[in-house]
Amino acid sequence: MVAVLTQAPSYEAPHAAHGEGFCGMPLRAAVCGLTLTDFRNYASARLTLDGRPVVLTGGNGAGKTNVLEAVSFLAPGRGLHRARLSEVTRIGAANGAWAVSATLVSAPSDNAHRSRPETAPRQSVPVKIGTGLVAGEHGAVNERRVVRIDGAVQSSATSLAQLLSVVWLTPEMDRLFSNAASERRRFFDRLAYGFDPGHGTRVNAYERALRERSRLLRDDSEPRGKGADPAWLDALEAVMAEHGVAIAAARRETLARLDDALIAADGLFPRPTLALNGLLEGWLAQIAAVDAEDRFCRLLAQTRARDAAAGRALDGPHRSDIMVWHGETGFPAAQCSTGQQKALLIAIVLGYARALHGLGVAPILLLDEVVAHLDLRARGALFNAIEALGAQAWLTGADAAMFAEMGCRAQYFTAAGGWIRQTDAS
Repeated sequence: MVAVLTQAPSYEAPHAAHGEGFCGMPLRAAVCGLTLTDFRNYASARLTLDGRPVVLTGGNGAGKTNVLEAVSFLAPGRGLHRARLSEVTRIGAANGAWAVSATLVSAPSDNAHRSRPETAPRQSVPVKIGTGLVAGEHGAVNERRVVRIDGAVQSSATSLAQLLSVVWLTPEMDRLFSNAASERRRFFDRLAYGFDPGHGTRVNAYERALRERSRLLRDDSEPRGKGADPAWLDALEAVMAEHGVAIAAARRETLARLDDALIAADGLFPRPTLALNGLLEGWLAQIAAVDAEDRFCRLLAQTRARDAAAGRALDGPHRSDIMVWHGETGFPAAQCSTGQQKALLIAIVLGYARALHGLGVAPILLLDEVVAHLDLRARGALFNAIEALGAQAWLTGADAAMFAEMGCRAQYFTAAGGWIRQTDAS
């Protein structure tokens, strides 16, 4: 079932206290200091920043993307490469651990203050973020990263979602529209985090219950299986229904907000048309959330034998997909050229940033090798859009000349051989 939202549901954004935007997130989050320790190819590296966009240039393998990956770990999840945490540790590191620390500042993202800095509201108190993989007793390393905010250890990385929103584009995502649906769901769910910091927690809770239900059904179907406890299955399915419907609702709201932002875009990038293809998403277009929970719970109970035979649950938000078309031609994004697909992805990310901007929030954008597929006019449009959004973007490329039009609007760094140095505007 395809759920297409052409109009955002009515809502009122929560009242924001001074210095805060939607859901209590900072109006404008920017990294003003970044330190890497035994991270990828960096034994130690430190960047001092002033909140402007960051341009990193250097040859292939110089470590540009590694810096963006470090910034991506300032948000919940496994970073832009979804690597195992132990894989991130620098080869040759003494204890197998790595660390990323950053100083985060927030200030209202009002472009009017750029020409009159004396009128700008004061920045908030900087927040210190630290995350990484730590060594345990006898040098043992667990695949669980530690997160500290202002020195206090957090129970999970999800607390980072309250501080900033991070979204990225990498060359590996160039085929996002033709790859597996799971990659598109993951991409779209990360957009949903920006509007609802609790979305990731619900996704994780749903997936845990999903895995446990599948395990019980698998054990029950084996000849020597002990048999699944029906009461425990009922409880797991209730959790799946509660979180599954909430996940679908958050995706629908994200799509509605994104659709509004894309309609209002200036047209310099092609306007994508998006739709959600999912059972629960389709139900929520027709019935109330509480009724959808009841229906999904009954469906899970009725399909236990089928799911046991399949080895997995065949219904739920873990099976949903995000459909994308080129708005002007009507072609499915998967059938567009590589350049068109890149432009559509950029349009989606800019639309997402614009939607957050409308709520008083500016996300951090990580754009790895994005300008390589853009002509001069498109590069200029991208740079102007970043400036208008007031977002701190991190851009990488091999050729510094491709960023010349940014001028003094950005800070410039060169990476090579495990070190980084600041350079003048290209």
